[in-house]
Amino acid sequence: MFTGIVETMGSVDKILIDGGNRSFWISSSITQQLKVDQSLSHNGVCLTIEEIDGNFYKVTAIEETLKKTNLEMLEKGTLVNLERCMKMNGRIDGHIVQGHVDTTATCLEAIQLEGSWEYKFSFSEKFKHLVIEKGSICLNGTSLTIFNITDTTFTVAIIPYTYEHTNLNQVTNGWMVNLEFDMIGKYVQRFLSTQS
Repeated sequence: MFTGIVETMGSVDKILIDGGNRSFWISSSITQQLKVDQSLSHNGVCLTIEEIDGNFYKVTAIEETLKKTNLEMLEKGTLVNLERCMKMNGRIDGHIVQGHVDTTATCLEAIQLEGSWEYKFSFSEKFKHLVIEKGSICLNGTSLTIFNITDTTFTVAIIPYTYEHTNLNQVTNGWMVNLEFDMIGKYVQRFLSTQS
């Protein structure tokens, strides 16, 4: 479980392709605090630490993960948002995030305002029941509040701290980001859909 509060960013150093899988060697400021078998969120995708070598660690995304996320677009030097799993004895500053990406969204517009940024994204209409005005969403591993929703679009506002400390500052028109919809909303929707 995660909170959607990004701790730091990592930089992709090397990518290895093996069949339908991709392994990433990543360097980060928290590598020395990681351990093998630990879960770590990468742009909102929960991946398992497989190896650690100095300031670098290795994770692998299987074909199913690559189909539903933007991880296949990572290149050497790409920055990824990182968050270690939450401790159950602390505050949840964002919202409950599983690290199980539901789909991707495409940036339609990125606007710099006076002191903040707004991004408008498009997503598949089949997920429209999972977005609500002023609801939570996890975007590239970042917990955000959505507004100005339609059946296929939503907008998020980014404060300067989030802009400076996540890879959302690289997002421009046409960029694809990972989306995880609110877990509680998904369970409620599932429950309602099974009632006759």
